[in-house]
Amino acid sequence: MTTYLDNAATSFPKPEAVYQALDKFARTDMANPGRAGHKMALAAEHVLDDGRHRLNQLVNGKASERFILTLNCTDALNMAFKGVIQAGDHVITSDLEHNSVSRPLRAMELAGHISLTRVKADGGGTINPDDIQAAITPKTKLIAITHASNVTGTIQPVADIGRLARERDVLFLVDCAQTIGVVPVDIQAMFIDLLAFPGHKGLFGPTGTGALYVSPRVKISPWREGGTGGDSSSETQPKEFPYFLEGGTPNVLGVAGMSAGIQWLTAEGLGKIHKHEVELTERLWNQLDEIGGIDVFGHRDFSKRVGTLSFRSEALAATELGGILDQAFDIAIRPGLHCAPYVHKAIGTFPEGTVRVSPGPFSTTEDIDKLTGALKEILS
Repeated sequence: MTTYLDNAATSFPKPEAVYQALDKFARTDMANPGRAGHKMALAAEHVLDDGRHRLNQLVNGKASERFILTLNCTDALNMAFKGVIQAGDHVITSDLEHNSVSRPLRAMELAGHISLTRVKADGGGTINPDDIQAAITPKTKLIAITHASNVTGTIQPVADIGRLARERDVLFLVDCAQTIGVVPVDIQAMFIDLLAFPGHKGLFGPTGTGALYVSPRVKISPWREGGTGGDSSSETQPKEFPYFLEGGTPNVLGVAGMSAGIQWLTAEGLGKIHKHEVELTERLWNQLDEIGGIDVFGHRDFSKRVGTLSFRSEALAATELGGILDQAFDIAIRPGLHCAPYVHKAIGTFPEGTVRVSPGPFSTTEDIDKLTGALKEILS
């Protein structure tokens, strides 16, 4: 059986309750959701409402209807960028971002649509809010920052950045792909206007799930338009949330699984999950120190990290190491650039990248020991 240590990409395995919820919904209620339809359609609509309600409780949103169900975090981010940013706007981001943030913003910049400032993280992988503040201009419309780097695992001071954004009346978007369901996220306390996240990582849903929270402060245009299962007479997208931004049939099956995942993690407790994952990465870091000839990236304050650790070996390139671990030892990690080239340029690992290890709540100390044992054998 594969030793799976790639939870930063997608969580695996899922809690048993998620598999049960997917199976039950698929067998009994998987109709097209409709607010005025038959019993199965109403049951499907209830699944969506329940999912939004659980998300609202989890991250302290203003209202459950402000959560737009999306295909993934990338979909949510594109919806935010292309629905909010207008010609001539200035946007601030960082060099820690995933391509889901970097690519759409860079494309807008290259097209002459916006101006873009990319703030650099410090040597430990943390953004200084003062650097964000210094970058704000009268034309700044949006600050878009990751909550935690998917390469270094470092958690960013988003509450401090959000506070200064609100003081300057600038919209604040946070990409919570690596933190949702792992560390506390509070939309109100962090002054977040737009929150994008996947359902298939820390929320334990299947792939093809995610959401975008849109604050009442945000003026946004729909990125997708189409059927909404309710108001069919309007010539354009109905203005009522969430349907204003939810054109087309949603992934109701996926949301049923995601809701079960949220219920499971809430019962387990975010603190317990985070503690377990960072303890495993700390164990790994200590063992890598003993092996020698390995550079580990990011700071070592585990209270300000998620359970993701990236390293480079002096002896073997990341892709070679990842291939050997997979083929010879049946260990799944993620080598390469992790869809975050600017981070790797900043830490000096571009273009080869690093080996990224990301345990999950079901990972064990034996998994970590198996990995380090394999590394010792390969690198000796």
